[in-house]
Amino acid sequence: MSAEPHLRRRAEAAAARLPPLLARAQHLANTVLLGDHGRRRAGMGDDFWQYRPVQPGDSYRMIDWRRSAKSEAQFVRQKEWQIVQSVTLWVDNAASMSYSSTSQVPPKSDRAQVLALAISILLIRAGERVGMAGTNLPPRRGDQQIWRLSEALLAEGDADFGVPEARAMIPHTRALFVSDFLGDFSQTELALAKASDRGVRGVLLQILDPAEQDFPFQGRAIFESMQAKIDHETRKASDLRDRYVARLNERKLALKNLARATGWQYECHLTNAPVQQALLWLYNALERGR
Repeated sequence: MSAEPHLRRRAEAAAARLPPLLARAQHLANTVLLGDHGRRRAGMGDDFWQYRPVQPGDSYRMIDWRRSAKSEAQFVRQKEWQIVQSVTLWVDNAASMSYSSTSQVPPKSDRAQVLALAISILLIRAGERVGMAGTNLPPRRGDQQIWRLSEALLAEGDADFGVPEARAMIPHTRALFVSDFLGDFSQTELALAKASDRGVRGVLLQILDPAEQDFPFQGRAIFESMQAKIDHETRKASDLRDRYVARLNERKLALKNLARATGWQYECHLTNAPVQQALLWLYNALERGR
């Protein structure tokens, strides 16, 4: 059987969700009253910083042909304001993010998408450039970039747990990683080490469902990963609670310590908490990360 009809249905479903996501993110951004954002100091606009290799999405007019003629590669002449005012996002789209314990709380992926897009809207409105790691979306401005970010955020991954993406990040910029961070911790360590080596500072926002925080399960239960690749059956789920909570707290502490060691910031947000509160914290955290 051809996979084309299935892919088409997934694409159509994603497209149908895109306008509501945009509308919700725009509304959320409008509810947060922010002060001036972005570095627009006089004299910074033409300060040369460095050359960097051309990335997917760069236009031909950005290429410095004189520098490129000295080698086989093509380079872009990057100015200081372009670097200082650039933020790169990585938003986990793995299967674990689709979890929701009840219909009263949104899936983790929904909260991650709306927060990432809302902060992007605020940053772009303030003159900053926003892009997404692991995609053909280098940091840019404008309404078209907001639309591109919306499309990219709705893409679904195939893995059970996400792996942070830190490749091709522009040195000395800022970044935002949004995930449940319940997968292989060594991958998160590796990503932040790569980012730190490039002088990238940023924010780790862990998003959890309240059931993942409190572990309210009792009696016989079967726990499965979202793609049923991992499962565990128990006759008395309550006996697992203390060990589970201890392991979760260890993971949170490890994330907090990793963020501190690499110059990043960490926060945990539950999907039943006010989304405006999380957005305001994100804005302030990115400001502190300058």
